[in-house]
Amino acid sequence: MKLPVIKHLTNFIEENDQDYVLETIETLEALTEVLSLKDEELDVIGEIISNLYGAVEVDKMIKEGTPKKEALNSFMKRVLGSIDN
Repeated sequence: MKLPVIKHLTNFIEENDQDYVLETIETLEALTEVLSLKDEELDVIGEIISNLYGAVEVDKMIKEGTPKKEALNSFMKRVLGSIDN
C-alpha cells in the first residue's frame, strides 16, 4: 500500500462517490479469476485493490469525524503494525 495513492483515491472519493471505487474493486476482483494472468499481473492487480480498500477505509474514518491527515496516518500505522506482527 502506498500512502500517496491512498490519499489520491481518498480525494477522488470526496470529489465523486465511493461507489465508483467499490465498483472498481469488484471489477478488478473479477479480473483475478482470469486463468491466463501471470503472477506479476496478479500482484499489480492485488496492489491496486489494496490501495482502493485503503482509501475506502480512510474515507470511512473521515466520515466518522477523523481529520483527513489523522485518518491517513492512523490507517498506515495500522497497516504497518499488522505487517510487523
